[in-house]
Amino acid sequence: MATETHSAEVASAPGMPQLNPEHWSNQIFWLVLALIAIYLILSRVALPRIGAVLAERSGTITNDLAAAEDLKAKAVEAEAAYDKALIDARAEAHNIVESAKAEIKADLDVAIAKADAEIAAKAAESEKAISEIRASALENVKVVAKDTAKEIVTALGGKADAKTITAAVTARMKG
Repeated sequence: MATETHSAEVASAPGMPQLNPEHWSNQIFWLVLALIAIYLILSRVALPRIGAVLAERSGTITNDLAAAEDLKAKAVEAEAAYDKALIDARAEAHNIVESAKAEIKADLDVAIAKADAEIAAKAAESEKAISEIRASALENVKVVAKDTAKEIVTALGGKADAKTITAAVTARMKG
């Protein structure tokens, strides 16, 4: 029985209380009061904090972008300085190479001139020695030719004086 009475009460009760028009004024009052409370809490507490965070984030982004631009400009300057230093170093290396080449060429020219002078001196010495040897050889040939001619004339039974033999040898040697 108790269950039957309870079922009867439930069946006789009006549906959902939220949809009962008798309670709407009370519900509207509390709805407006809750919306006003939410509005005040959001406008006084949450939204200023959110705005501050957004402003701080925007400032950080702006500062980071400015710093990035500054670093980019410094990087461009550093690259230009590096390129200039590289060009200067290459020019300096080229100058050093050219200077070393010129110095080596000058040393080589001096050494060649010295060697040429030594060679010329030795050649002159050799020519002098050769001409002395030729002269002494020619004299020796004349002496040997005179002696040989005298011996040949004597061996053939003739008699020749030194003047005649010398004149004959001299004439023959001249050509």
